[in-house]
Amino acid sequence: MWVYEHGVETSAAPEAVWRLWADVENWGVWNADIQKIEIRGPFAAGTGITMRADGQDPIELRIAEVAENELFVDEARFDGLVLRTAHRLDRQAPDRTRVVYRMEITGEGADDLGPEIGPAVTADWPETMAALVRLAEEGR
Repeated sequence: MWVYEHGVETSAAPEAVWRLWADVENWGVWNADIQKIEIRGPFAAGTGITMRADGQDPIELRIAEVAENELFVDEARFDGLVLRTAHRLDRQAPDRTRVVYRMEITGEGADDLGPEIGPAVTADWPETMAALVRLAEEGR
């Protein structure tokens, strides 16, 4: 298994970040790598998402878990691997929220392929999360 986690703190309320997460069609506003994104159903467990990043083949995600204003988990599966990303909101104080992304890569070959694939997938997380919390703080 390969694991990576990154977190940032913000003055935005969890609900403000959640609104941006739940608005899947507009993820490209705060995630510069997304060219196009489609969600096939509600923002709920079991719903599929197709994401097209710059210069890459489409990525098929499935929302695995949702707890409104707290957590959502998406999964991508390919070549025997499962890339599971938890997006979590932890209230730190009345005016502070910690936004945490955690990726776990499991499956056959994860110990060998995870260190190759994981860093490529997560490399933009600091910038992406900074843009996300900036928008949440602005109340967009």
